[in-house]
Amino acid sequence: MDYGRPLLADRLAAEYVLGTLRGPARRRFQALLAGHPALRAAVRGWEARLLPFGVSVPPVEPPPHVWSAIEQRAFPADRPATAPPRWWQRLGLWQGLSAAGLAAVVLLLSARGPLAPEPPAPLAEAPPPPRLAELPAAPPLASPPLLLVLDPQAAPAGRRLPVLRFAAALSADGRALVLRPLTEARLAPDRALELWAVPAAGAPRSLGLVSVDDGTTVLQALQVEGTSALAISLEPAGGSPTGAPTGPVLAVGALPPR
Repeated sequence: MDYGRPLLADRLAAEYVLGTLRGPARRRFQALLAGHPALRAAVRGWEARLLPFGVSVPPVEPPPHVWSAIEQRAFPADRPATAPPRWWQRLGLWQGLSAAGLAAVVLLLSARGPLAPEPPAPLAEAPPPPRLAELPAAPPLASPPLLLVLDPQAAPAGRRLPVLRFAAALSADGRALVLRPLTEARLAPDRALELWAVPAAGAPRSLGLVSVDDGTTVLQALQVEGTSALAISLEPAGGSPTGAPTGPVLAVGALPPR
């Protein structure tokens, strides 16, 4: 299969980022990323399109009784009235539902117009429509979060290491840095991932440990000021014992100029 074909690379990258590429096909695609620049570029493009939806929509968690009531109506014989919170109450899904719900409301209002329109005035009394030059200017759109993709690095000869890709979103004021894994990987119980701010000159600074399964929020995001890249290294459980990277670097991403 020619993975250099733009249409094929774009389709596979879209399915990979959306999560619809599963099982052996997803694992095979992850293995191909290290050797196919076209696939990596396509994945970065889709991540840049979709990641703002996940980081710009605030999470909204429903009251515990909401899903219990839905379960009672859908499965009255199978679900108790006080069912515990289920997996769908996790943060990630509700962020997606919030964004999808907001988009649906906007589309509905656009199609139907105002919910309670006032009766139209008689045609003879209606004022002339404003000319194009008189229309108010639309407010500027808010700047999206700063996006960064940490790409996997080649393993040293003779070593098998996890293939990792992370997406990072840094707010415009530099107060919040959120990392999300884009690949599936497993670590040995005695190993951990550590995030580093790499300056143009000088030693890297640790920003803390990173989860390989879930999103990670870095509270010390201001420490990335003056750095040129972010890197993730494989360290002993609990992090580097020396304050500097001691294991192999698994992923690196260059920070855009700000």
